[in-house]
Amino acid sequence: MSNPPDGHIWEEEPRGGYPDPGMLALPGRERLTQWNRGAAPAPPLSRLTGAIYTGFGDGTANADMPASGWLLNSAGVIGGGTLAIVADVAFGCAIETKLPPATPYTTAELSLSFLRPAHAGHTLSAGGQAIHVGRSVALSEVFLLEDDGDRLIAHGTSRCAVLPPIDPPPEPSAEPATVTPDPETESDPYRRPWPRDAILQQEVWDRFSGREVLERQLRGELPAPPIHRLTGIRPVGITDGEATVILPATKWLTSPATTIQGGVIAMLADTAMTVAVQTTVPAGTAVAGLDLKVNYLRPALPDGRDLTARGSIVHAGRKLVVTRAEVDNADGKRVALATGTSMYLPECPAALGEVELAADADAAQ
Repeated sequence: MSNPPDGHIWEEEPRGGYPDPGMLALPGRERLTQWNRGAAPAPPLSRLTGAIYTGFGDGTANADMPASGWLLNSAGVIGGGTLAIVADVAFGCAIETKLPPATPYTTAELSLSFLRPAHAGHTLSAGGQAIHVGRSVALSEVFLLEDDGDRLIAHGTSRCAVLPPIDPPPEPSAEPATVTPDPETESDPYRRPWPRDAILQQEVWDRFSGREVLERQLRGELPAPPIHRLTGIRPVGITDGEATVILPATKWLTSPATTIQGGVIAMLADTAMTVAVQTTVPAGTAVAGLDLKVNYLRPALPDGRDLTARGSIVHAGRKLVVTRAEVDNADGKRVALATGTSMYLPECPAALGEVELAADADAAQ
């Protein structure tokens, strides 16, 4: 499969697939066991980013995602919302281990607190734990680690809606399915060389204000970040303290449920809020996200049209900034609502280095 000449991966034909509907007839743990046995293909989002479920226990689940350069923003940091992609896998699978046969579920709320910035070159590992799984509501938490558990970079919680059992349940497959390995796996997007020249040098951040950087990117005078070339996410409009960001709802972004994954929607909302904050920072000032909360209102379908997030500043103090965002589908229907907190870091490198976000946030109170 050849790449488009402009390098926009989201415009390629998606790879991956979805489980046989008959797998839903199984209890949650058995479904995950079948995944381990190769009975279902990796979903498109896994083929795009490398985020994949890696194992489960009784009420627990693990997921990994390579911190590839494709996930970086213009400052050379993996945005907090992007971490929600791997976190959402662990959130959901931990709950799935406790579900009876033919019982679907969906993410209703996701919250993350960020402790340290994430950079390329590591493996991001999410360990999920089901806290409570009832007939209609389930709660789980995740610890997100970097470098094989050496560094805790984020913690989060999630609330899922447990839906009524499917009646009648789908017919289970007569024999366990097997998936033929795809010979193109080694050329999946996240494995390819990423555009290192898309990261803006520190001299750019020192010379221009955040808004000036964004305006030059909108005019094509500065390059779009790697995450744009991977997913299509990009700002399309800015004013002081406000930003509009779009994301093409391609099949690349879908989970095994065939809808746009909740972590992807969190990434879109977080990007809109971060860009809104960036419009207000002077030259030489970095921005770091501290937390993110998303409430999901309806599924987002992979219809190829744009999802639109509008982010705005609710309150800006000397160092801390509170933001909100609304995510709508192409028909103008609300998909999600989000809030977040960011921090101004004067004289800090745009790439943030080894700053400890939790300690700096405490100092800013």
